[in-house]
Amino acid sequence: MEQNSAQLGGMETTGRFLVLMQQDAVKEGVSALTDGFGLKAVASAADFQDGAVDAKTLASEKAIVFPELGVAVVDVPPDQYQQLGAMVADDNSIMIVEPERQVHLYESSTAVGAPYASGPSGAMAQEYLLGYRDAVNHLVDRMTGTNGNGASASALAPAATPAFADTSALTWGLQATRAAESRFTGQGVNVAVLDTGFDLGHPDFVGRPVTSRSFIQGEDVQDEHGHGTHCIGTALGPRVPNTLPRYGVAFNARIFAGKVLSNAGSGSDGGILAGINWAISNRCAVISMSLGAETQPGQTFSRIYEEVARRALAAGTLIVAAAGNESERPMLVNPVGHPANCPSILSVGALDSQLRIARFSNGGINPQGGQVDIAAPGVAVRSSWKRPLTYRTISGTSMATPHVAGIAALLIEANSAMVGGSLGWLLLQSSRRLDLAARDVGAGLVQAPV
Repeated sequence: MEQNSAQLGGMETTGRFLVLMQQDAVKEGVSALTDGFGLKAVASAADFQDGAVDAKTLASEKAIVFPELGVAVVDVPPDQYQQLGAMVADDNSIMIVEPERQVHLYESSTAVGAPYASGPSGAMAQEYLLGYRDAVNHLVDRMTGTNGNGASASALAPAATPAFADTSALTWGLQATRAAESRFTGQGVNVAVLDTGFDLGHPDFVGRPVTSRSFIQGEDVQDEHGHGTHCIGTALGPRVPNTLPRYGVAFNARIFAGKVLSNAGSGSDGGILAGINWAISNRCAVISMSLGAETQPGQTFSRIYEEVARRALAAGTLIVAAAGNESERPMLVNPVGHPANCPSILSVGALDSQLRIARFSNGGINPQGGQVDIAAPGVAVRSSWKRPLTYRTISGTSMATPHVAGIAALLIEANSAMVGGSLGWLLLQSSRRLDLAARDVGAGLVQAPV
């Protein structure tokens, strides 16, 4: 599929389209596409082992369907878009047509380590400076109890709010979420992390089974960015890493690493849907996605992703996604990004070590969906990173999301019947209430079962 990037209503699109079909009429929907556009055939994820479409097919085929989701990605000329739309009215098997978006990883800034090796030099410099600011603010918070701008923390949070800090044994996130206290390990639970891949040779994961697939053409699963390795580390890292402190939540859960973002940190809806289809085919109970696309105030959620999330819940899979990092608090709060803004996807906001909302974390300001459901540690989070650095401390709702995904695995081990929508409810019900606006933190701080 040839991709032509374009802007459509503020969205960065690829030129392709997503087609949602009735779940019990996928065969009929495929026939409608082949007949309507003269396609010789529509490739199907069902024809690939474990439902994992190879990246070459995903990039080259004019149309491909993901039967677990009932969604097809089609590449038709722009002047035939009206014909696609007409199918919604004329064919009972076709429900919704939407443009395919481009998506990117979510990360706010770097707190420790050198700037990224990829991307424009200006972006690298900005990333480094923002990271330096975060690191300094984090240190000031710990030493003086201020918010990094000279304001007392007590003016922003109740006096009883505890401060957390990394110790020689544990990251502050594992302490704040009670993951370190939990007697559960995620044993027997499949967790998929869809991101930039994974450093398969990372020393902390030697001997650990990892199921992996790449959905990016020309790139294997090996993570040459680091973001995916960081997210997998937080959700699923070892109980005792080679270098302490411990940073991983569900250290006995099964790792499914899906590369849906390139080494440069970008991808498309088609690759994400391919990853979701693969994860469901492999009976992953949790899918963690620290990625998305920026949305605008008043913009509604993708109806196709919402239906995909509902179908995933029905299959026993909960999708957890980052709310996004476009805010600059307190002056600017931007809405939850795509696809976390879908009501049936668990949207995660970020907190700092004083349990305050992170300056970059998006808020639930759009009336049509777009709420923040829950919050987790997302500022100055240490986890695994691609070699040779091995570990890195960074910030973002990307870092908050895998905390929730890992704790979801612990909850499944503790309550095996709680999957899908029930698992989402349990995460919200068991969270720690915070004296912060629900639009920012939802039900509160995610908590592990103990």
